[in-house]
Amino acid sequence: MSGLPFTLVGAAANQPELLYVWDQATVEAKAIIVFLIIFSIAAWWMMIYKAIQMRRAQKLNRYFGEEFRAQKTVLDMFDRKLQVDGCPLYAVYQAGCVQLEARLRGPGDQRKPNVTIKNMEHTKRAIENVVAQESLKLESGLILLAIAVSGAPFIGLLGTVWGVMSTFAGIAQQGSATMAAMAPGVSAALITTVAGLLVAIPSMFGYNWLVHNLRAFTVELDNFAQELVSRMETEYLADE
Repeated sequence: MSGLPFTLVGAAANQPELLYVWDQATVEAKAIIVFLIIFSIAAWWMMIYKAIQMRRAQKLNRYFGEEFRAQKTVLDMFDRKLQVDGCPLYAVYQAGCVQLEARLRGPGDQRKPNVTIKNMEHTKRAIENVVAQESLKLESGLILLAIAVSGAPFIGLLGTVWGVMSTFAGIAQQGSATMAAMAPGVSAALITTVAGLLVAIPSMFGYNWLVHNLRAFTVELDNFAQELVSRMETEYLADE
């Protein structure tokens, strides 16, 4: 029995640190680590996907905004049937123009010169609905990162507590409380907490960056909606 600690030390010295800890981990700890790895892949995929989505939307918004402010009338691009798929500002503009066009059409499908305040309010509400929908579309998927930030450390802690409990239970049964008997089990238990933090820390930075950009997008959508409504009222609202 006296040679057992030296045997364990020798085995540990001949293996990479993480591989040795993995070998010493319990089945429960390994299951938690595998789950956290899958969770980490999903979180990284979501961060990359949302970053690409927001950068593309930002680029399209910039080009569309320049085109919108350069047109002579508010319905100019709508009459030209301009299509800008994936652009949040275009979605807001298109919805507003569709509603305004429907209320401008009179007998014989001729466009009336103006609309009433009531009709303009309907158009304004349609624009506000699309602003909310586009904001929700950009926000979708962030819940996964929020769960990763708040939940991954606790899942890792669960594995650690479980592993430490199993280690002490095994030591109690063997009646041996030496460092050589405790160290492998404790180190294997702690690796689940490390895995949880490795999931949570990148997710935290990614989540905060995405939320910041989302707020900027929401403000941009609100400002554009107000500008669009203002131009529609200036050009088509009847004086009553």
